[in-house]
Amino acid sequence: MLAKKGEQIVLLDVSKFSSVTDFYLIATCNSTPHLRALAHEVERELLKHGIRCFRRAGTAESGWIVSDYLNFVIHLFKADLREHYQLEELWKDAKIVE
Repeated sequence: MLAKKGEQIVLLDVSKFSSVTDFYLIATCNSTPHLRALAHEVERELLKHGIRCFRRAGTAESGWIVSDYLNFVIHLFKADLREHYQLEELWKDAKIVE
């Protein structure tokens, strides 16, 4: 994700609070093409390790792509939508994984 310059990357351990996943990875993209490229790169890299996406929602044009890998969920946002949805605030009791 760093290779495609995802910004403000945060990994939250939500395992104590969520029955559907253990981790949320959240990153900001600075444009629609950047969001598309980052989503593609993440999927490509995970496939190299045999990790397939279970379900995906959103598009680069919508400003938010969420990819569900069962044990972890990746949220890629354009900055304005990340600020709007404030997932870190929603999951503020979750531990930030360093």
